[in-house]
Amino acid sequence: MKNLIISILEYIDNNLYIKISVDELSKRFFYNKDYIMRVFKKELGITIIEYINKKRIYNSLRSIQNTDDYILKISISYGFASQEYYCEIFTKIIGVSPQVYRKFCNNSKTISYNEISIIRKNLIDLKYELDRIELYKNNIERETTKKLSLY
Repeated sequence: MKNLIISILEYIDNNLYIKISVDELSKRFFYNKDYIMRVFKKELGITIIEYINKKRIYNSLRSIQNTDDYILKISISYGFASQEYYCEIFTKIIGVSPQVYRKFCNNSKTISYNEISIIRKNLIDLKYELDRIELYKNNIERETTKKLSLY
C-alpha cells in the first residue's frame, strides 16, 4: 500500500502540469479508483485532488510574485483548465485572490492587516502540509532501502 502511495506521489509530481484524474491513476497503477482514493486519504490525510491542487498552487506562487504575467497565463501554465478554477482553488488554499496575493508580495499599502495575517497563516499551513507529505515519501523510500541492504 505504501509503495502504491509513493508511486502515485511521484507520478503526480512528475506530471503536475498536465491533466491528471483519479480514473487515469486507476488505469495506470491497476487498482480500483475507490481503493486508490481511500488509501491515499488514509495514509496522507488529504485527497488526491487536494494534493494536486495544493502542489500546483504552491508552485505557482513564485510566478505571481516575480512576474507581471496575467493570471490566465499562470493558471494555464500550472495545469489548471481555467482561470476561474485556478482563482477559486487559490482563494480556498491561500485565503485571498491571486491579485491580492500579488499586492502582498509587492508590499502594497492597499492590502489590509487581516489579509496579510490570512496569507501568512495559509502559506505556513500549505508549506507544512507539503513538507509533511515529502517527509512521508522520503521515509518510506529510506525504509525500503534499509530492508534491501545487507547491513
